[in-house]
Amino acid sequence: MPSATTAKKMPWPHAPLHELSAKGAYFLTAGTYGKNHHFRGRDRLEAIHRGLLTVTQDFGWRLEAWAVFSNHYHFVGHSPDKDDGAESLSEMLGLLHEKTAKWINQLDKAPGRQVWQIFGTQD
Repeated sequence: MPSATTAKKMPWPHAPLHELSAKGAYFLTAGTYGKNHHFRGRDRLEAIHRGLLTVTQDFGWRLEAWAVFSNHYHFVGHSPDKDDGAESLSEMLGLLHEKTAKWINQLDKAPGRQVWQIFGTQD
């Protein structure tokens, strides 16, 4: 086995390029800031679930599968068939996160609190 200094750099398949303009199927995960469980409880989970389904439909995304949890969500979806492909992804997620953050912060009496992890960054 080669030593760390002589080993070739291995590709890291869990960190692919984020090419968000091409039409196609996307697997997306979005999480809350600090992995905080802001959406615990049936009403809160239903709100984020309803918001996800509404915003994806409004933006023309077709979801194949999704899962919503108290501190993150996933979906597999097809971008719109329009020429701009997946360019609406950032705007769509921004709208979902803005509306759900304002709602949850009003509910928790925590104005201005960061609820969602900024797109494309990690803790």
